[in-house]
Formats: sequence, structure tokens, C-alpha cells
Amino acid sequence: MYQQIADALRAQIDVGSLEPGAKLPTEAEMRDKYGVSRETVRKALALLVNEGLIVSARPQGHFVRRRQPMVFRPQAEFRKRPWSPEMDAFVTEYSAEGREPRQEIEVAIVEPPADVAKRLHLESGELVAVRKRVRYLDGEPFNINDSYFPLNLVRDSEIMRPEDIGRGANEVLAELGYRQVRALDELYVRMPTPDETHRLDLGPGTPVAYHIATGHTEEGKPVRVAITILPGDRHVISYERRREIPSEEA
Repeated sequence: MYQQIADALRAQIDVGSLEPGAKLPTEAEMRDKYGVSRETVRKALALLVNEGLIVSARPQGHFVRRRQPMVFRPQAEFRKRPWSPEMDAFVTEYSAEGREPRQEIEVAIVEPPADVAKRLHLESGELVAVRKRVRYLDGEPFNINDSYFPLNLVRDSEIMRPEDIGRGANEVLAELGYRQVRALDELYVRMPTPDETHRLDLGPGTPVAYHIATGHTEEGKPVRVAITILPGDRHVISYERRREIPSEEA
């Protein structure tokens, strides 16, 4: 029976009769409407909470979740844009959209995970600098962006400081003589690790996209691996593709 109640509420959310931010009927009202126990109603509500469709705001009740997904565009990384000197691309872009972005940044020197060491062509024992970031929009953690750099390339640079880099870490690398001209994007979908669940405050059953971007110089040297964790209920991944038209068709 709890599944039938959840189906009925889900259908109302899907067609918009229960709009984002709308308050659901109280537990008492649903008990009377469906002739079921409190436990059955709570199981139905828990199911919708786990699906990310509603949120619990006790003691007020349950509400339809407001969704304003972030559009993630990997191909935009190397575009030249007039970012603010004081704020990086993420903060500038979403501030312009009227949202409230912020990010928590942590910098460390670590032994790289095996997949990072492989992509950076590092020898055993070589260390990396990692900039770990959790990005927030409107107070909600939206994604994780952890960027790894060979330590011997970025030691004593701005990349080692746990603060926003207005012109971006990519430009700092370029100034150090390692401009990236090509990036390999890999995209996986999986369930989150316990650490990712904690950092992003994920509800049960929320899958994530796991995006790995490896940046290379003109000479083919890999100089950066960025790993972004994108919760499936908070993102739209957008790629642009352009067909090259042969000269005889132009």
C-alpha cells in the first residue's frame, strides 16, 4: 500500500499538480484518505525522499523538492572568457545567473591515487599537489572538483594556496610553461563512495557521474587530472558537437 501512496504522490509531482515547493498533505490527512497506518504513510514518504522528489522539513512537514540543476559543460573549460580578476570561473558564472555560489578549497601534497598517477605518467614515489573543492549553489553542495598536478611543476605557485584563483589554475600552469591545448574527457556513472556521500550530503540511492579530465600540453605531456563528482539529481551534462563540413560540401 505504501508503494501505491508513493505512486499517487509521484504522479501529482510529475504532472505539476504538486509544484516545486508545495507542501504535501499531512501524515494524518493521508492516513484518513487512504485508510492506512502512520507507519505505511511514513514508508511512502521515505521512498519519495530517497528518490529526491520531496524533502522533510520538520516540524513543518514534507515539501516537493525545488530543482534548479547546474549545467556542467566540460567543453567550456578552455574557452577564453572575461572572468572577474577576483573570482574564478565557477563563482563568476553562477553569480551572474543570480545564484549564490561558493566553494570550500583544501590543498595538500599527497601520493596520487593509482588512476591519477597512471594518467600523469608519474614514476613510483612521485608526489602531486591536489586542490580539493566542494562547490555550493544556494547553500547546497552541488559537486566535488579535485584537481591533481605533478608537484615538481607547481611547487611554490598559486596552485598551492587554498583560495580562489581568479584567472584559474589552467592559466597559472600556462604561465609556468605548461599550457594545456588538449583534454581527454572520461565519464562514468556509478554509486558514490562513503566519502563522496559525506562531502555532498547525498541522500540514499543517489547515483553520481564521475568525470575525469586529463589536460595535455602541445608536446603531449599530461600536466593535470581533474576529477569531478556530479550528483545525478543536481546536474545536466551538456556537450556540444560540431560536424566538420568537407570543402566540396561547403
